Amino acid sequence: MSAPRSFDLVVYGATGFTGKLVAEYIATTYGAGPRPRWAMAGRNLEKLAKTRDDLGLPEDFPLIVADGSQPETLVDLVKQTRLILTTVGPYQLYGSALVKACADAGTDYVDLCGEPAWMRQMIDAHAETAQKSGARIVFSCGFDSVPFDLGVLFLQKEARKTLGAPVKTVKGRVRKMKGSFSGGTAASLKATLAAAAQDPDILNLLRNPFALTPGFEGVRQPSGAKPYYDEDCGSWAAPFIMAAINTRNIHRSHALLGHPWGEDFTYEEMLLTGPGEQGEAVAKAVAEDKSMMKEDGLKPGEGPSREERESGSYDVLFIGKADDGRSVRVSVSGDRDPGYGSTSKMITECALCLLNDLPDLKGGIWTPAAAMGEALIPRLTKNAGLTFRVETA
Repeated sequence: MSAPRSFDLVVYGATGFTGKLVAEYIATTYGAGPRPRWAMAGRNLEKLAKTRDDLGLPEDFPLIVADGSQPETLVDLVKQTRLILTTVGPYQLYGSALVKACADAGTDYVDLCGEPAWMRQMIDAHAETAQKSGARIVFSCGFDSVPFDLGVLFLQKEARKTLGAPVKTVKGRVRKMKGSFSGGTAASLKATLAAAAQDPDILNLLRNPFALTPGFEGVRQPSGAKPYYDEDCGSWAAPFIMAAINTRNIHRSHALLGHPWGEDFTYEEMLLTGPGEQGEAVAKAVAEDKSMMKEDGLKPGEGPSREERESGSYDVLFIGKADDGRSVRVSVSGDRDPGYGSTSKMITECALCLLNDLPDLKGGIWTPAAAMGEALIPRLTKNAGLTFRVETA
């Protein structure tokens, strides 16, 4: 970015449910200026003004009208700011023009995407341009996939410290999750499955754990697709719906870092449902659950109450095993519901980490762990309510 930009950060989609939470977090935590210099953008000026007033921001707070159906407005938008934070999904329907505009203009970009087939399309189309322009584009900066992506990185640091080397086998186990997935997550899943039904190439990408590592195919990965009793945890484990994106981001992080954990690294992610017959029954029920596909669920722009967000939480255990049988355990937990309260804080801290803490990071299409790594963890623990903890077996 050679020309000075008016803003450090623009929240695009600020009138939507999640976008408004992001704007509220920035306003509450960092104020209306002068650092970061931020603005809100969306399709409708009246709605933007209402969001501004609802958040108690000053009347002269900057509002920008931009519409994904009019790509020229996005080109104008990204030239005004150092970074775009977008909550406008499903990204495969509404995000492609914005990624292109950012890659072309050298503007940094963060989103909440959990759509691996679209992400691969963006990598193929725009990674080289972003490398040349200096744009740092980082997908999946919310519950998918920050706690998981950073959790594995944190575990491998602990493995080097306590075992003397990284481990080749890691599994993530969601021990607790109180709160809902976002309406945007459900919409993204539906859009992805609809696209896959029309295009066999998309279906093949969705089946491939290395879909986001073009040019590299690692060893066969555990599927995590069937319930089983996990001896390491003393609990039944069920398929976890976010594993489809988290596993792929983790393998991309590993590839971007140069495969420091070995080209035969494996990662599996599941949801713990408890011991005994009850745990088994819950695991089987989870495996058969299709509620994310129901039409009467949360829609994009809808979400839980403040009380529900603030009473939510999650806790994820990571277990790494060395070839000699030794193991290391760490956990990542959050103090808000995953899909909204925690996500809105995580994506903001990702954006500010990119802007303030990583001046030497080169342009390209990144993951949170590969781009921000250990620089992000202190931000998440100080400001976003996350806890990274080493555990004993």
